Parts: sequence; structure tokens; C-alpha cells
Amino acid sequence: MRFLITGHTGFKGAWLSLLLLERGHEVNGIALEPIVDSLFDKANLGKLIKENIICDIRDYNKLEKVFKKINPDVVIHLAAQALVRESYKNPLLTYQTNVMGTINVLKASQAISNLKAQLIATTDKVYKNVNKNSGYIEVDEVGGRDPYSSSKAMADLATQSWMYSFENAPTAIARAGNVIGGGDICVDRLIPDLVKSYSVGNAPKLRFPESVRPWQHVLDCLNGYLKLVDALLGGYGSGVWNIGPEKSEMRTVSDVANIAANVWGAANKWESDSNSNLFEESTLLLNSDKAVKYLKWKNKLDFEEGVTWTIDWYKNIYNGSDALEETLLNIRKFQAIVN
Repeated sequence: MRFLITGHTGFKGAWLSLLLLERGHEVNGIALEPIVDSLFDKANLGKLIKENIICDIRDYNKLEKVFKKINPDVVIHLAAQALVRESYKNPLLTYQTNVMGTINVLKASQAISNLKAQLIATTDKVYKNVNKNSGYIEVDEVGGRDPYSSSKAMADLATQSWMYSFENAPTAIARAGNVIGGGDICVDRLIPDLVKSYSVGNAPKLRFPESVRPWQHVLDCLNGYLKLVDALLGGYGSGVWNIGPEKSEMRTVSDVANIAANVWGAANKWESDSNSNLFEESTLLLNSDKAVKYLKWKNKLDFEEGVTWTIDWYKNIYNGSDALEETLLNIRKFQAIVN
């Protein structure tokens, strides 16, 4: 099967590229230049996939030409400005990329003669947050107070409108939570901040230690995406899907830091950040019963395993392991669980 991934040079995109290659698929990608020392960069993924095309998804004309050239069976749209704090600093870029970039992908996909399925990844943060303790379900109201969340909610709604208004290949929207795993180097994300601090013997400062998030290992998330793609190829699965952990697996930011410190062997686990911080939602819970029931999908790694696998990856790289080999070891270990 020929796949085209937007955002393949990013954290999640690099893992998805390697997972698809391991499963025997042809992988093509379109994205911005990879960040120096990113997983894509360290694993030299540009040499492993079929087409590695640098393009901004805001450039519709180039995007359409690339889509026509590759003529994929499946499009998975991951490209985004994905950071809450960055969205405050650069809201215009955030809205242009997340909203119009997604619309450009939807429009360009209509030019693909071979397309059989497309998946648009949004986020758990599309939901209008009313601190719902039972977890948000797919029919709950969308919203978003910060520019990132609102831009993704807009992209989600635009995709739903596009699906209802125009002829498309079978299309699904996947809403996932806080994805963790080796190779994430984005600033202002918890795991990279923890690893950076532990590697120099400092105690990381947590902005909101009691915030609750649907933490999920990247391979569990991506396995959910691919289950959804299989459903689309099988004639069902169009619409909106939550891809997140069970409610019992939801944990606080400080829970992540405590386990991470133990795995790393850090003496100083964390400190509260006393600085004034930009608004972030305190509690986000997903209800993924729909995916469990109809896709026969669920997380294979529990919370502790997900954090442990993640920190072990960074620790092994810190001690000299090869990034590509370490990532493939994780994928093969995960595949053994799935199969």
C-alpha cells in the first residue's frame, strides 16, 4: 500500500514512517525541513522512504502537484503547528497552518485518482473543555480557548464540513491525546523538558503539575490510526474517532515526572514553576469506547509502561545507542504485543 504522510519529519510522523515501513508499505512524505537532532534527522529517514518532499502545506499549488505525483492509496495528515505556547507567540502562523493547511490537504486529495482512504489527525484539545469527568465523546461540543486548541477545532469542523459537502475518498478524523515516546525534541513539551533537566542533574520545573492528560505512547496512538485506516479501506470508519487511553490510565503531569525520574535514576524529580504561565486547560479526558467497540482497538501499553519505554529510549540514546536501531527495537517489541 502506498502512503503519503504530511508532517513526516515531525515526532509522530517519523515514528509512523518507520512503523509503516516495518509493516511492508511504501512511505512518501511531505513536510517542512526536519529540526536538527530530530528523530527524522538522527534516523536518516529521508534515505529510507520513497519520496521525501519539503513543502509547506500552506502552499496549495505545490501541494496539489505533489499529491498528483505520488498518487497514494492513503493520505495521513499530521502536519500542524502543534504547540500551545507557540500558538500564543505566533497565532497567525498557527491558524494558517492548522486551518488553511488542512483545507489545502482536503482539496488536494480530491486530485488523487488512486486515493482509497484519508485520515485527518486533530487532537483531544478540540473539545470545549467543561472538565467532564466521564471523558469527552465524539459528539460533544468542540471549542478551544487558546489559539492552538481553537485552530485545531476549526480544522476539525472544516474537515467535517468538507466530508458532508464534497465528494471525497472515505475520510476519518482521529482525536488523540498527549502522545509520548522517544525522539520528541519540541520545546515546552513535558518529556523533552524532563530529559533535558535529568541529563544535566537538574530538577525540572513543572508549570501545572496537577493537570490531568490522556497520556499515550506514540505506538499505541499510531496503531489506532492504522486500525482506523484499515476500517476505511474495509468500507466503514468514516467520521470522528477518539484514540486515547482508558479513564483508569489518565494521570497528572507530576505522575509522569515521578516515573520518569525513577527510570532515569534522577535524584531531583521536579519542582513547581512559580512563574506566571499562559493558560492551559487543567483536565482533559477522552472516552474512546467507540474505537474499542468498533475498531477492536485499545492501548497495548499501560501508563507506566508508556513512560518507561519513553524514558528508556532517551536514556539509551544518551548512553550512545543508535536512534534508528532503538526506535526499530521499540516498534518490533510493540508489534510482538499487537500480533
